[in-house]
Amino acid sequence: MIYQGNAITVARGTKNGGDDVAMLTFDLQGESINKLSSAVVAELDEAIQAIRGESGLKGLVIGSAKDAFIVGADITEFQSMFGKGSDFLESMLMKVHDIFNAIEDLPFPTVTAINGLALGGGCEVTLTTDFRVMGEKAKIGLPETKLGILPGWGGCVRLPRMIGSDNAVEWIAGGTENRADAALKVGAVDAVVPNDQLEAAALDILARANAGELDYQARRADKTGPLKLNAIEQMMAFETAKGFVAGKAGPHYPAPVEAIKVIQKGAGEERTRAQAIEAKAFVKLAMTDVAFNLVGLFMNDQVVKKKAAKFEKQAREVKQTAVLGAGIMGGGIAYQSASKGTPILMKDIKEEAIELGLKESRKLFAKQVERSKLTTEQMAEKLTLIRPTLSYGDFGHVDLVVEAVVENPKIKDAVLTEVEGQVGEDTILTSNTSTISITRLAQNLKRPENFCGMHFFNPVHRMPLVEVIRGEKTGDAAVAATVAYARAMGKTPIVVNDCPGFLVNRVLFPYFGGFSLLVEQGADFQRVDKVMEKFGWPMGPAYLLDVVGMDTAVHANEVMAEGFPDRMARDSKTAIQVMYENERLGQKNDKGFYAYEEDRKGKPKKVSDDKAYELVKQVVVSEKEFSDEDIIARMMVPLCLETVRCLEDNIVETPAEADMALIYGIGFPPFRGGALRYIDAMGVAEFVKLAEGLAEELGPLYAPTDKLRKMAEAGERFYSTQAQS
Repeated sequence: MIYQGNAITVARGTKNGGDDVAMLTFDLQGESINKLSSAVVAELDEAIQAIRGESGLKGLVIGSAKDAFIVGADITEFQSMFGKGSDFLESMLMKVHDIFNAIEDLPFPTVTAINGLALGGGCEVTLTTDFRVMGEKAKIGLPETKLGILPGWGGCVRLPRMIGSDNAVEWIAGGTENRADAALKVGAVDAVVPNDQLEAAALDILARANAGELDYQARRADKTGPLKLNAIEQMMAFETAKGFVAGKAGPHYPAPVEAIKVIQKGAGEERTRAQAIEAKAFVKLAMTDVAFNLVGLFMNDQVVKKKAAKFEKQAREVKQTAVLGAGIMGGGIAYQSASKGTPILMKDIKEEAIELGLKESRKLFAKQVERSKLTTEQMAEKLTLIRPTLSYGDFGHVDLVVEAVVENPKIKDAVLTEVEGQVGEDTILTSNTSTISITRLAQNLKRPENFCGMHFFNPVHRMPLVEVIRGEKTGDAAVAATVAYARAMGKTPIVVNDCPGFLVNRVLFPYFGGFSLLVEQGADFQRVDKVMEKFGWPMGPAYLLDVVGMDTAVHANEVMAEGFPDRMARDSKTAIQVMYENERLGQKNDKGFYAYEEDRKGKPKKVSDDKAYELVKQVVVSEKEFSDEDIIARMMVPLCLETVRCLEDNIVETPAEADMALIYGIGFPPFRGGALRYIDAMGVAEFVKLAEGLAEELGPLYAPTDKLRKMAEAGERFYSTQAQS
């Protein structure tokens, strides 16, 4: 044994070869995956020094004993590491460069055997060796730009020199995970073989390199020298790419464009200088709020996934499901279930509704075929998993039912009590209600412990969130099974407790309340939309209301007003009600705050409509001038405060789950980290001061809670770490 650590071992010889080859194996003890924490990087340094001290070696193979190769750096260390400041971070990066360069400069050929995921820092490890062989099902990529940073351990330097600047820009700016065949095509790897042949393939490459058949020194010269592009080629490659990527990423996500700039600046430099350019750019991005928040989102996502996995372990298997109510929503749920392999019955009382549901499912599968995600045969096979029915004939074998009929408590109550008599005693019943209390819907059920909410967001196939709502009598088994089914459907379930609107809609409607008050005081709704879209929302509040549908919004608002009359009930008529009364439902009938026309792809395109402005005048009671900052405060404070209340009322258990629900459910700007992280960024005391000032004029919707005031006084935060400005 040349070296033995907690995560890395180095031995002479392999299963298939003699003792003149060193085998460096990543196998982090106590973990199911390999990741590059600071401790593991320190071990890598020691391991390479030990290899350099050995005599008689003719090659190195780097591999993994886990199912994945290395999933990347240890992201749990990022925020504390970033918090140590620029000098520390730059020094750390250059130290890692020294370690990786030492691998690249070993006096014999080197090869990496990539058996599974090789992402981020894991991918950058593979780039240090002269050759790479890859398992057929492995994936490789540099996803750092999705965290608001860029590859900082040589990815921006080595990858363009290996696969060309255009391919490298695509990989790095897009943050893509790339399959083995794609990696082979661009030259990122030298061979693709079944996993059980990886070691033999690696040894074969080393033997050929030592025999002079493969020139590993030429490989190194390419990786360590300047990029082989003249000035005109560089300008054409990089300037075009920057424009395209900037348009795609948007103004709030600087990392993809910054990565291209790093590749461009380093193109004419040798390795050490190019790495220094990369390190400085990494530090610059790491010090931004965007990187801090996107790393925070990754951490929050891990919290949500771990909690869901814990429920899943307790759940019995859901093999057969059913959806009650076809149509667009029922068809979307049926499609999602079938697309992920769970058979589903789709029941309705009308043939035409069932046909609509099937049409929706077929349309979604057809799009997958168009995008080459499915073959026609696979589409046909998946469609057989959706069985339409007008009766309860086969419901005795169903493990879980999703009720998705109209948002009316009486109709839902009738359907739920009826289906309960048709299913087995252990069958879980769920309701796809968006606002109606689960405890209320359970009142007439014989087995309320088997009932919970399962709130999908529209469109089902696109929106990642599913709220799993626990009523007063809901049992753990029902929650566990529903979470497991949501995960099997490829969704992110977040468990919340029952209240009007649950979590997401309860938080969204104070935001709409802030919008209504702005319009009443003379704000132009189109300007409000533009300001909030510039702030980072995918669409402004007026446009969002048109997409949601004015009838849905009015109904949900009534539920909220009944549940929280002190801050959500209104004496005067709102612009939303005026639209509804004038049958301007939004995209449902092509007129709301905007009018809608079909674009070239047949999708609704919004256009300004004078009629909407005339109707809105009915509710305007004053004419105030608002700055962009005023509009943002008036919109964001009620939303953030309601999120705080949901946490205080134990509707949601953790800040991480609250923030992720808003990002996944209503498109809260990810780069801002969520409502609670937004408060932290402003400072709790500063936020309370802003809210109190607005509450004096606008009332309880803007009033901070007593607990939030106490947090402000004590200097407390929702998250333990904070961004470095």
